[in-house]
Amino acid sequence: MTRIPEHIAIIMDGNGRWAQKRNLPRTEGHKAGVETVRRITKACGELGVKYLTLYTFSTENWNRPSEEVSTLMGLVLSSLEDEIFMKNDARLQVIGDIERLPKEVQTALQQTINNTKNNKSLTLVVALSYSSRWEITKATQDIALELQQQNIQLTADNIKEYITEDTISKHLTTAFMPEPDLLIRTGGELRISNYLLWQIAYSELYFCDTFWPDFSEKDLHQAIADYQRRQRRFGKTGNQIENENK
Repeated sequence: MTRIPEHIAIIMDGNGRWAQKRNLPRTEGHKAGVETVRRITKACGELGVKYLTLYTFSTENWNRPSEEVSTLMGLVLSSLEDEIFMKNDARLQVIGDIERLPKEVQTALQQTINNTKNNKSLTLVVALSYSSRWEITKATQDIALELQQQNIQLTADNIKEYITEDTISKHLTTAFMPEPDLLIRTGGELRISNYLLWQIAYSELYFCDTFWPDFSEKDLHQAIADYQRRQRRFGKTGNQIENENK
């Protein structure tokens, strides 16, 4: 319990395949996945995880069949109406291109953000209409606009002063939280899918075959235990880390 990740990010993969294995519509897999969100949010709160970021809907997901997209948007709305936040003393934050979402979803999200802003135990971050390439592109555009508004002309001499890693990090939609310590992907796929690419530069990655609707508290504990067995070096040698920890 002394090495619980402060921030866990999850790619919730496998809803559709979970449903297909049971000869059910893909949308039933997404509905089952919402129940897993409730269980894992509760478990993270009990463990002392401070930030849980869930990849809920990517910018690429807009290309899915309209019926599936509509179901997903409806599930977002229904999830915001339950007591998951108050029961777990969790506040909601959202990252992504929110303006693309239906107006009723935008309104419900903002209302839940306002209603839960004073909760302190856990911050549940929902990545909606999100992708890293969109995020980094937007951050770059915002930086350029700010410099233009300040009448700052970039030159070969001053560009390194105004465009730094810190500048970019502060303009990302995730600037309010620490970078993930642990990234979990369910469903058996071994890729990142355009998720938090900047932020996971030194995150520990954990992949499992379990489809998201079947991902249990035990699976979460196994992922954390695996994380705890690793030595996080951040570019240093193992000996350096050991000496620093003495």
